[in-house]
Amino acid sequence: MKVDGVFAGGGMKALAFVGALEVLTEKNIHFERAAGTSAGALTAAFIKAGYHAEDIYELFSDLDTKHFLDPRPLGTIFPLLKWLSLYNRMGLYKGHTFEKWLEDVLAAKRIKTFNDLPDGCLKMVASDMTYGRFIVLPDDLPRYGHSVEQFSVAKAIRMSCSLPFFFEPVRLKNDKGEDSIIVDGGVLSNFPLWIFMRKEKKRERPILGLRLSPEYEEIPPRTIKNSLSLLFSMFDTMRSAHDQRYVAKGDAKNIVFIPVEGAGVTNFEMDKMEKKQLVNLGRETTAAFLKSWSY
Repeated sequence: MKVDGVFAGGGMKALAFVGALEVLTEKNIHFERAAGTSAGALTAAFIKAGYHAEDIYELFSDLDTKHFLDPRPLGTIFPLLKWLSLYNRMGLYKGHTFEKWLEDVLAAKRIKTFNDLPDGCLKMVASDMTYGRFIVLPDDLPRYGHSVEQFSVAKAIRMSCSLPFFFEPVRLKNDKGEDSIIVDGGVLSNFPLWIFMRKEKKRERPILGLRLSPEYEEIPPRTIKNSLSLLFSMFDTMRSAHDQRYVAKGDAKNIVFIPVEGAGVTNFEMDKMEKKQLVNLGRETTAAFLKSWSY
């Protein structure tokens, strides 16, 4: 059975998707198209590049993810410069090491640009802070004067994964020489279930979403006691309200809600036991979901 899959962002918590993929493969459910935001974009890209669940787990289980934390050289010598760099460059880490790793992993499957993938099979969401809009990659690249066929898939993933203030944003230059500041797609749409609904009057395949959170009715209300907690609540509401609109229209029945708790988005020091627990949680939740899924 073929479906269109949508993967939510969630940083290192996305290892739970590996367990979900294992179960889906066992049930002969495969992704014709895949989309996602941030770590969900990375998952979607690996799937369409030809990686299986066990391959993805191996990529991360033996990887020292702390290697991705590549600060500017002077920032490691003079700690104060690290924070000055955050102010000027808008990120603690360059993100170059992460992008180079992505290039190598994709190259192993002969994937470099979007021209190496079937047309329309992969879509990723990033946020354009300069113009205040989310962008769908690769669809919106011509708007910036870039060729879809020649654009790096690794660069697109890096754009979708540019967690604000953690990784430096990507500067996407248009054909007029102007820069757009691109950050993590989760700022504006962390779970782009809508991406395969646009302009499609009739669905060719079921849409299956995978989200790293409890179901909406199980999420406790936020506690707002001061201005700081109000600020965080406002940010969280803005990033989820657009996505929740589509879920509220009846598509929740097509979403695997994986109730990941305790694992940090940027926990790059996660040990093998913690990684395995996330994989098992993804397996158990997806297996339970499929028992009653009616598509």
